[in-house]
Amino acid sequence: MDIAKLPNLGLKSKQMLAIAGIHSFEQLSKLGAVRAYLQVKRSGVKVSLNLLWAMEGALSNRHWLEVARTDRLNLLLELEREQSAPAT
Repeated sequence: MDIAKLPNLGLKSKQMLAIAGIHSFEQLSKLGAVRAYLQVKRSGVKVSLNLLWAMEGALSNRHWLEVARTDRLNLLLELEREQSAPAT
């Protein structure tokens, strides 16, 4: 499935994900929103947390504002764990 057809993700998000090597819903789903966000960030693209909320919303079929309101703390904690985990 084309990423740009997912809710919350438009052309700019698609471009950021493509730079990070994420081209399909399947890749995004396998990584999950947090790892995909980190992959985009590590690719050198300047991103905000709105991309994280948008990707989580795309994966869970919810609006990104709802994700930001209800899942913000859990996603930020997961992001912190991923960033502090040793590289494999």
